[in-house]
Amino acid sequence: MPGIDECLLEAMALPGARGAALVDWSSGLALGTAGESPVGDHETTAAETAELARAAAEYESFAPAETDPAHGGGAVPSAGSSAGLPAGPPVEDLIVTTRTGYHVLRFVETSFDSSVFLHLWLDRADGNLALARHRLRALAEGLVLR
Repeated sequence: MPGIDECLLEAMALPGARGAALVDWSSGLALGTAGESPVGDHETTAAETAELARAAAEYESFAPAETDPAHGGGAVPSAGSSAGLPAGPPVEDLIVTTRTGYHVLRFVETSFDSSVFLHLWLDRADGNLALARHRLRALAEGLVLR
């Protein structure tokens, strides 16, 4: 199972990869980076992408609270459900498309209460978005945070 550096190096091996990072969306800090940053500074990119990830993970429009009929239909935390939904982050990934590239944010599930995601920046001309999503899912599932 790869650690942070190995995971980011594997992400950078994807066609069209320009940069990759593991980011804590609660603090906006990059836990690891590889390659380039769209703005020239990995910490700025981490803070900006963390805002987007935080919005998607916390706003009910993107990650609706589950209801529990046993409690009068009230909202329950979305870490799995009695309705048969799998456990894990309420949002799997986010994709932002720009004129020159793709930004894929993949939320990482951990055994502890974490708020981290993988951010991959792909060149639009050379990147393969489907392959990137598939590989990031596998990397996120195998990532060992130390």
